[in-house]
Amino acid sequence: MSIVVVGSVAFDSLETPAGKRERALGGSANYFSICASMLTKVQLCAVVGDDFPAGHTAWLGQRGIDTSGLLSKTGKTFHWSGRYGTDLNEAQTLGTDLNVFADFDPVLPSSYADARTVFLANIDPDLQRKVLAQVTKPRLIGMDSMNLWINIKRDSLLQTIAMVDILFLNETESRLLSGEHNIVRAARGIQKMSKRALTVVIKRGEYGALLFRPESRIVAVPAWAVEEVFDPTGAGDTFAGGCMGALDRTLEQGRALDDGAWRRAMMTGTVMASFVVEDFGFDRMLKLEPAEVRERGEALRQMTTVEALIDI
Repeated sequence: MSIVVVGSVAFDSLETPAGKRERALGGSANYFSICASMLTKVQLCAVVGDDFPAGHTAWLGQRGIDTSGLLSKTGKTFHWSGRYGTDLNEAQTLGTDLNVFADFDPVLPSSYADARTVFLANIDPDLQRKVLAQVTKPRLIGMDSMNLWINIKRDSLLQTIAMVDILFLNETESRLLSGEHNIVRAARGIQKMSKRALTVVIKRGEYGALLFRPESRIVAVPAWAVEEVFDPTGAGDTFAGGCMGALDRTLEQGRALDDGAWRRAMMTGTVMASFVVEDFGFDRMLKLEPAEVRERGEALRQMTTVEALIDI
């Protein structure tokens, strides 16, 4: 049993204040898988063209990621082009060439059906529900989305949200979906859109992240203070990979998803995302060692722990 992730595997051409990179390996499912594989087993479902490097697919396998659901089709791989200005929380899209991703029809291998955890990366909500119809009894389901689906497929998106346990959105997306400007009211409003006990995670880029559990206190984690951000692309997917990977590992150990588990998951996602932005694409993640994650995680824990307020 493991995490099944369904999303995009792509090439990214991008420009940031730190430089440029053409056709860097990217895609939501790619970033998520590489991060989550440091914590648990991962099964990947996506589609690529015949221009996709076989070496990268082989490397994913060497990392322990099951790529039997990675379909190769005749044609070109999904290619996104974008630019970041001084506000690294928002990208300006310059071009989106869906290529083979335009006809993506996620069919899971039979070996994926009994996954303990499922993560639906940012794809059409109709396809997200199709994925859920192919798994038997997952204990935990997470999903991501974006402005496009909120604007053009709101009803379908709401149907999918009603089937999941965790929803990851950024601030702009949460406001658009809820119609609320205040982040707290936005998250609570989104929770009311589902009859399930929905946990909402609001990604806030350089300002950290907020987690809203039903009838529970808000969990807030700061972002690690990175000295130089090279490329924020994939930070949200990496954050989700850290969160979901940590939660899946907790379930594997037979432990409950209590407040402590959710806090550890948020911290894990935050630490992982702090590394990926230190280089273009996921180049930094390819060199990341577990000891580095532990060291930064402990430093972040100490930064955010206070025994008590001063006596007033």
